[in-house]
Amino acid sequence: MIIPFAVSQTLANEFSLPDAETLTVVGARLLTAIALGGALGLERESKGRAAGLKTHILVSVGSALFVLAPLQMGVAPGDVTRVMQGIVSGIGFLGAGAILKLDNEERIQGLTTAAGIWMTSAIGMAAGMGMYLAAGFTTLAALAVVSALPHLMPEKKND
Repeated sequence: MIIPFAVSQTLANEFSLPDAETLTVVGARLLTAIALGGALGLERESKGRAAGLKTHILVSVGSALFVLAPLQMGVAPGDVTRVMQGIVSGIGFLGAGAILKLDNEERIQGLTTAAGIWMTSAIGMAAGMGMYLAAGFTTLAALAVVSALPHLMPEKKND
């Protein structure tokens, strides 16, 4: 079967690699999201929490891609805010699934996990927008909260 020239040319254009600058931008932003989400996930995984390494990486890189793809298509950065609003709402549903009310103990479990997923999404969005410094410092702040802060508080079992 012979593919017509126009179709073969379209396929070649569609699946060709972008220029080096675009590859560098996309790679750097996605790798940053993976690394920062992974750092948060590793901390949660080390404590045996349900949302660990894989969950945090997927949330971070997914959020990065949701903002990166429109930017790569030429959408104005200001217009990407509508995409970001959708991410925040969607992640809220994911986080809600992590929250459990334990009837017999009259307490709620999973709030820190839900907040961590929400924070990881925000970090992923910042990485996807190319805001490396903000994403990095926010990751350090989040790690300080979930790692160091519990040692400063009185003994209490929480998530």
